[in-house]
Amino acid sequence: MSLDVELAGLMHHVAQAGSFADLLADPAGMQRLAAFSGADLPYTAPAVPICSVEAPGPNGPVPIRIYGPGILRLDGDRGSAAGNASGAALPGLVWLHGGGFAGGTLDMREADQVARELADRTGGLVFSVDYRLAGDGVHFPVPHEDALAAWIWAAAHAEGLGVAPGNLCLGGASAGGNLAVGAAMYLKDAGLALPAKLLLAYPFLHAALPPLKPAAVSDGRALSSLPRILRFTEDDCQAMVENYIGGPAGMASSYALPGRADPSGLPPVAVIACEYDDLRPSAELFRESLRAAGVQVSFRLEAGATHGYLNHSAALGIVQQGLAFLAAELASAKPFQ
Repeated sequence: MSLDVELAGLMHHVAQAGSFADLLADPAGMQRLAAFSGADLPYTAPAVPICSVEAPGPNGPVPIRIYGPGILRLDGDRGSAAGNASGAALPGLVWLHGGGFAGGTLDMREADQVARELADRTGGLVFSVDYRLAGDGVHFPVPHEDALAAWIWAAAHAEGLGVAPGNLCLGGASAGGNLAVGAAMYLKDAGLALPAKLLLAYPFLHAALPPLKPAAVSDGRALSSLPRILRFTEDDCQAMVENYIGGPAGMASSYALPGRADPSGLPPVAVIACEYDDLRPSAELFRESLRAAGVQVSFRLEAGATHGYLNHSAALGIVQQGLAFLAAELASAKPFQ
């Protein structure tokens, strides 16, 4: 299909922005960004219990915001399922937002809205991770280690918070999807317990990507007319990777660029790719490597979507579709090991 009509109706708010930095340098930049995300559209996020904790990590505490039942009381360092009155075993997800490794917060829609919606739709828990961002001396492996620290903490406490044993999943969007796969690769290599499933939204997993071919999209004009801040050139990808790893892409560990590693032995993977996204080939290449390795993969091409579309308000139908896919995959997760 052509570019989603609701997304297309928001593009004019950022049409002249060359980058997010340029946009935010505009005194009206935050208002333009909010309008672009659909902040003025009618939508009320689900009201779910929320609490904040910190996971110990090698680089210092890692903040985690937990959404869902079972968190109304945390007893010291142990999770208490006091909020899970039914006693039912719940699904759980450790979630990592995107932002090119260098941006993003727990309050962005790709973190807060996704966590609220998935907790509400599944009745489960979502552990949203505030990992350290690359830049100002922070590079790989720091964000990777933060993701691992959050996973280890959540895995140790999940059952006490009502999550079914072995049913904790791991996932993320864009750069967060990279961190999720890199963490899963490390857990596999270290012989540690793996997530029940990986949930990935438009992940960025490779340093170098083939260009998205015009034949891959329904309307090549729609791709070429996207605002510059929604496009990813070869130079953009190189800059993201080099900022993340603190050096040339060729020196990157397979945990930093997990798309090129052997995925054999990973748990089932659910992937969303966006039709109008220069990074779409990364998700598609990963899908093919998973299939070749015999890993179960559920792949959704979100027709009409652009990269980062889960950062738009869930008032948009296309966002609802993506959330429904992730919720169904989370709810259907079974212990992997």
